[in-house]
Order: sequence, then structure tokens, then C-alpha cells
Amino acid sequence: MKILITGGAGFIGSAVAAALAGRGDEVTIIDNLNTYYNPALKEARLREIGIASAGGGVSSRYPSLRFRRLDITDADAVDRLFAEGHFTHVCHLAAQAGVRYSIDHPRTYIETNILGYFNVLDACRRHGVRRLVYASSSSVYGGNTKTPFSEADRVDNPRSLYAATKKSDELMAHVYTSIYGMGTTGLRYFTVYGPWGRPDMSPVLFANAITEGRPIRLFNGGDMIRDFTYISDIVRGTVLAIDAIREGEANVYNIGCSHPVKLMDFVRTLEEALGRKAEYEMLPMQAGDVYVTSADTSLITRTLGYHPTVSIDEGLRLFAKWYRAHRDLLVANKG
Repeated sequence: MKILITGGAGFIGSAVAAALAGRGDEVTIIDNLNTYYNPALKEARLREIGIASAGGGVSSRYPSLRFRRLDITDADAVDRLFAEGHFTHVCHLAAQAGVRYSIDHPRTYIETNILGYFNVLDACRRHGVRRLVYASSSSVYGGNTKTPFSEADRVDNPRSLYAATKKSDELMAHVYTSIYGMGTTGLRYFTVYGPWGRPDMSPVLFANAITEGRPIRLFNGGDMIRDFTYISDIVRGTVLAIDAIREGEANVYNIGCSHPVKLMDFVRTLEEALGRKAEYEMLPMQAGDVYVTSADTSLITRTLGYHPTVSIDEGLRLFAKWYRAHRDLLVANKG
């Protein structure tokens, strides 16, 4: 396969790129290395997969992997990329991330998650790419109170603009499948964590606070539940979706662990993994947050054979080991 991965310097994108290139697929990754968080972490991820220059180039680790710096909001640049690339598959992971950031920076989400996504989606149509896998999010379930969340549930009650853009992406993909016969698969990711994770996500924020002796900020008094999913399980599910996608089908799958944990249990397990106790600052629920995320993964298990394997204990132990080795970089990125 000849695969384009957008957002290839991101947490999930760089790991998926390594998995696909490692098995011999021809992989092109693009990323604009924006400053939502310090680009040094993204550049470090690129070096981890053998890309020495942030300007672009071929991986020293995976000869079939190439990086190109490109912004998906630049429609002309996206068109040239597709004209030159002759891709068979696209894995679209580029997005403006972060629920809370969307409250104060809404335009960024429209430009990247709607217009940028459209540039990629329509380039697939115009250049004959018939198979697109794209990142959606568990946030589309919004204020739903029935758990676990199922793909059959209504998703018309978003709690953030980020969630609304992700649901919009799913609708656009459905239209392109219906009208043009493309194969599209949306993946609703649930709270991904692990080595090389984003510094604005709770594991790094909590680890920084614990290590520095600062209190962890716990919203809703720490009374929240999350379906934390380790990065290797996310990568496995994404690759399964890429391999299984078929023209003329529009599918959406949950990718989670299916064993949601209380936030306080997650914190205590992280304390054990780091060997230090945390201090707490209890705060009210933040705008845009939801109380619980819980994935019903029966559809992706039945259809694609997906089975998450990494427990919270094992995942946080592996994360803590990586965190100790890369703490300087992550402290530099903390928000």
C-alpha cells in the first residue's frame, strides 16, 4: 500500500507511521508542526522514527517512510501533494486537538478540522484515492448519559466546538461515500495515553505536578470516569481499519479499552508508577468536559478483530519509564 498520514508528527500519527512503515508499506507523513504545544516534542517524535530534519526527508530507520512539512489548510499544497503522491490510502489524523482550547480559539477548529479536513477529503475524490480512514473522537457523544457509548447512539448533543467539528467530519465522509463511492472509516478514539503523548493531556500534566511537588488540578472534585486507552492498542485498531476499508462503505468505530476507570484510581496508579504521592487541588467541572467516557467496542471487535490488551497498571508503568527519560522535554512543553 502507498499511504498518506496527515498529522504524522503527532502522538498517534507518528506511532501509526512506524507500524505501517515497519511492515513495509510506503508511507508519506505530513505535519505543519504548529505551536499548539512546543514543536520540539513533535520534532523529537520525528527523530524517534528516523526523520532527522523538521524540514522533511526520508527516515533513516524506515526506508519506505518520508516526511514533508505541509499545512492541510493550504488547499493548493494539498492538491500538489496528492498529484505527486499517487496514494492508495489516506489516514487523516491531523486536527486541532483539545476540548478546552476550543472554548477560546474557535476559529482554529473551523479552519483545521472543517476546512483542512475538506481539503484532504476532496483531494481524495479528485485524485482517485478510494480509501480514507480518519480520526473522530469520543467527544462526539457529548452529554449522552447512557454508557457504554455505542456507535448506534445519537450524537447530536456536543459539549464543545471540537466535538462538533468531529461530528461534522463524520457527516462529510458519509456524503462522499454516498455520492462518490469512496470507502471511509471514522475512528472514535477514547482518551489515548502512553509514551510520546501530548503535554496538554492528563498523564503528562499529572506526572509533571507529582514530580515537581505541585498539586494536581482535579475537576469535578476528581469525580470523573475515563476510558483510558494505551497507544499500542490505538495503533493496532487503526491499522486494522486501514487494512479492512472497502470502497462504497462508510463506517464509524469506537476504539477504546472498554474498561473505564475512575480518575482518582488512575491518579493513584500513576503515583505508584512514579514512586511519589500527589497533592490535590479540587475544582468544579470545566466547561466542555463530560463526566464519563466509556467505549462499547463490540462492533470493531466483531468486524475487525480488535482486542485491547494493555491494562492501566501496565500502561502507566510503561508511560512512567518513558516519562523519566524524557522529562526535560515534557516540562518544557507543560501548559
